[in-house]
Amino acid sequence: MSIPSLFLTQHDRRAGSFRAEPKYFSHKAVMDTGSRLKLVRESYKLSQRELARRSGVTNATISLIEQNRVSPSVSSLKKLLEGIPMSLADFFTFDQPPREHQYVLRANEQPDLGRHGLRLLLIGASVPSRQMRLLREQYAPGASSGEEPIVHAEGEECGLVTRGTVELTVDGSVSVLNAGDGYYFPTTLPHKFRNIGADEAEIISANTPANF
Repeated sequence: MSIPSLFLTQHDRRAGSFRAEPKYFSHKAVMDTGSRLKLVRESYKLSQRELARRSGVTNATISLIEQNRVSPSVSSLKKLLEGIPMSLADFFTFDQPPREHQYVLRANEQPDLGRHGLRLLLIGASVPSRQMRLLREQYAPGASSGEEPIVHAEGEECGLVTRGTVELTVDGSVSVLNAGDGYYFPTTLPHKFRNIGADEAEIISANTPANF
């Protein structure tokens, strides 16, 4: 699918073709998820009904999200964006200003993709053609990656718990990880994370290939 004009802001005359770069918007206009989704959907000239058909998410649910009456989980939002198609990283960063340094990602340049007590700070979100995904995952007490296990078509994931106590379930096998413990598994296996401690838990995780 061609990229809509909303995201085409420069013309590379030497190459004779458009170079897709994000257009920057006021944060007040698009900070919340509902406003972002409506802006992106309309820029791709998709009705709520058409996006529902493409993504398998109901028209009513899309309407509620755009009104900020419901907050989708990360997996639900990812499924919805696949109907556009757009990655989670692009969804949360298209309004970000240009980076100050090419190889440095400041703390305020790490968009939070999380929901419901889970912060997912994506490092390198604006790096084109990323081959890996690096996250700072911060779980409030009782927070989890979601009720449904996560499964990807391909890839591997590894991570290190830096603080707190995390319950990790991989393909039905449950383990409890404390600060200093790590993990490594194929992302083709169903998996999920939950903070079972009384304090915030943090994981630094990497995944290849980058799935968002």
